[in-house]
Amino acid sequence: MKSKKFLNVIILILSAFPITGFAQNFNDSGKDFALEQKVDSVLSRMSLEEKVGQMAQFTLDVLGKGGGLYASDEPFELDPTMMDVVFGKYKVGSILNTSNNRARTTEVWENIITNIQQKAIKETGIPVLYGIDSNHGTTYTAGGTLFPQEIGMAATFNPQLVEKGSQISAYETRASNIPWTFNPTMDLGRDARWSRQWESYGEDAYLNATMAVASVRGFQGKDRNSVGKDRIAACIKHYMGYGVPVSGKDRTPAVISESDLREKFFEPFRASIVDGGALSLMVNSGIINGVSTHSDYRLITEWLKEDLNFDGVIVTDWADVQNLLSRDHIAKDYKDAIRIAINAGIDMVMEPYNLKFCDELVALVKSGEVKQTRIDDAVRRILRMKYRLGLFDRPYWSRNEYPDFGSKAHEAAAKAAADESITLLKNEGNILPLKKGARLLVTGPNANSMRPLNGGWSYSWQGEKTEEFAQQYNTIFEALQNKFGETNVKYEPGVTYKMDGQYFEENPPEIEKAVAAASNVDYVVLCVGENSYCETPGNLDELTLSENQIALAKALYKTGKPVILVLNEGRPRLIRTIEPDAKAVVQVYLPGNYGGDALADILAGDVNPSGKLPYTYPKFEQSLITYDHKPSQNLAEKMSGAYDYGARTDVQYPFGFGLSYTTFEYSNLTVDKNEFLPGDILTVSVDVKNTGKVAGKETVMLFSSDLVASITPDVRRLRAFEKIELQPGETKKVVLKLPANDLAFVNEKGKWIIEEGDFRLQVANQTQQIRCMKTKIWETPNR
Repeated sequence: MKSKKFLNVIILILSAFPITGFAQNFNDSGKDFALEQKVDSVLSRMSLEEKVGQMAQFTLDVLGKGGGLYASDEPFELDPTMMDVVFGKYKVGSILNTSNNRARTTEVWENIITNIQQKAIKETGIPVLYGIDSNHGTTYTAGGTLFPQEIGMAATFNPQLVEKGSQISAYETRASNIPWTFNPTMDLGRDARWSRQWESYGEDAYLNATMAVASVRGFQGKDRNSVGKDRIAACIKHYMGYGVPVSGKDRTPAVISESDLREKFFEPFRASIVDGGALSLMVNSGIINGVSTHSDYRLITEWLKEDLNFDGVIVTDWADVQNLLSRDHIAKDYKDAIRIAINAGIDMVMEPYNLKFCDELVALVKSGEVKQTRIDDAVRRILRMKYRLGLFDRPYWSRNEYPDFGSKAHEAAAKAAADESITLLKNEGNILPLKKGARLLVTGPNANSMRPLNGGWSYSWQGEKTEEFAQQYNTIFEALQNKFGETNVKYEPGVTYKMDGQYFEENPPEIEKAVAAASNVDYVVLCVGENSYCETPGNLDELTLSENQIALAKALYKTGKPVILVLNEGRPRLIRTIEPDAKAVVQVYLPGNYGGDALADILAGDVNPSGKLPYTYPKFEQSLITYDHKPSQNLAEKMSGAYDYGARTDVQYPFGFGLSYTTFEYSNLTVDKNEFLPGDILTVSVDVKNTGKVAGKETVMLFSSDLVASITPDVRRLRAFEKIELQPGETKKVVLKLPANDLAFVNEKGKWIIEEGDFRLQVANQTQQIRCMKTKIWETPNR
């Protein structure tokens, strides 16, 4: 082993050299020469054991007194003995997570991480890379700002809001001395049954890619080689195909065609790396087409490191190397599982408890089963990321440097995001907005709790600690009291969740109390949906709402009072039996701490709803479908051909649907090129007029349809969108750019191809037909 003192001196000398400007030092792959020289110099002086330590990541509870599985003594204290083992003996380079699965104050985080960094630097000369799940704000920091979950941010169709939200989350995460987040999530949410659908930006590849790039830029800023003190590194996840398990259950196998894998599932990751500059990536916990993703050399090394020249860090998900042995049965023992994952291209292993990892990997290198070059590649990436984050210069800092933590400005941004996410799905007879002075009964299990408004990853993994940390915010009931007056708003839940039980258990219903409370009110606001959950604990056996909630709705309809059905849910639970009798339906998703206030403003008409569904809302459990389906999966309102093969599918609400308190009229759709060639940029314009009486925001969406193709095309694909605001009577010309190459698809041979022939472009009720004049096939993996 090289002298530790000598290594420390070298690193201190190297860290003194400033990293020069973006424009001056970049080579063709986007690397900074001065930074790379520092990385190589440090790497050349490290022993094998020090290198392997950099590739290990353990959870914070390993370092805590009394530490174990999600369990350390309280108040949390670092255990000096374990600090010696983790950093002194094993030279570990990364720590993640919180202790005891709970949020901490910025002051506590500063103390914990300062002590960790001081110990690590004393033992190795290299700062620790600390990571956390800041998934919709500062998840594990008390007093931080929580935004809508990603599915709600997708419903805004506003990338600027997404970028701003990620920027605020970065600032507040840095205030906790944490420079790395495992976010954004860009799994395509194409199966309504999946328990993590709410962590996605919905079912569409283009929408996911657009929002993910915005989020990465918000987290990291403009210079990926010098991430500023107010920004953090993003970790795009979960690579890939995680969101379409055949069973609908979390972490179970997926079957995905080669064309869909490349064309749809890969696209958000490609865009986040190539366009967003993401510094790290987390691998999918599941299995694709029979191959455990953590063992897939093709997807990890070839598609990412070779095809995209990705120079960032690839990290496993929680304990997924062990899963290759104990769950997937592709390794004969733990050591073999490590060999498989590292040789596939994994750079950092989120173990998170088994220190044996370090010894086993060292042995694998010494035996030649893992090459030294593979280790050097991984460690070079990890050191590069630490330099990019400025950790060699400042491994820890003061919380006082972040005076805007939890500020009013940050709160206003979260409230604005909630406003634009909420989606009006039904408004019979324009019953909404409600009149001032209206008397309301607020009922249902989601009416008076902050926990379902935030969902999982909120102060704790499953969100079960939300009530402890979010008392200063308004539930739906409290927000409606504030808006319509305490004497005008009554609360009687009828159905409640069992807070000390499993995530979807409910207490014995008291429906008769809610029915009785409906007398002497003008409207019933019925808040149904789901309690908070995350990952495998959120698995379902059926997608319908609970029997109690359905019974509550039907009983309230019988009172004759108009019912506004509020859906507060992470995925679209089936409502076909209760939707017809609702006078209005409002989808709030998981809107965060300001969701109650945002809903109150919308019901009162102080905010005009503008959210659009980022997924297809199903009507039947056996008829799950996405908007970009094949022509043979006819929607019920469309009949084609002479025969009905039973392939018709009825949906509750289509992708992109959402009502407003005003109306919009589209006209004059034009395309600058009726005939085009591959490589052209098409300019599409359309006039949009607000024909109603109030100001409103509208998302203008451009869809394309390939009318004839060599393999069956999707019926339509989203290609561009822009959100605009119009005053009553105002008209705007919206101009959208469409690269012709975006009309290409991946054929049965895995090649990108755009074919000569006709395409239809559609914006609302406006259509134009255009023609590609030449076929082009790409021989490279990406267009």
